[in-house]
Amino acid sequence: MKLNRILVVSLLVALLGLSGCSQKPAGTQTFTLEELAEYDGIGENKAYIAVDGKVYDVTNREGWGEGNHNGAIAGTDLTELILSSPHGKDVLRGLTVVGTLAE
Repeated sequence: MKLNRILVVSLLVALLGLSGCSQKPAGTQTFTLEELAEYDGIGENKAYIAVDGKVYDVTNREGWGEGNHNGAIAGTDLTELILSSPHGKDVLRGLTVVGTLAE
């Protein structure tokens, strides 16, 4: 009986310790412009863009090779460019939101 209690307590402690090591859920990270710039899509870097305060992952999106898509550069806030384009924000449908842009 004492051994069972020790095992249960050890398991609970281990689980509680692991829960503190987990990453934030998708869409909850806040990026500064400097942090966003690290996600430029060059080499092994992921490619993220910001639009209207949301940060989107365009890493595997067709046309974003090496972090560039028709002059749009990953790792930047593309709000003005997207909102002034013919397709507008519709082009963002289906993209994963990985976070928000710090104000």
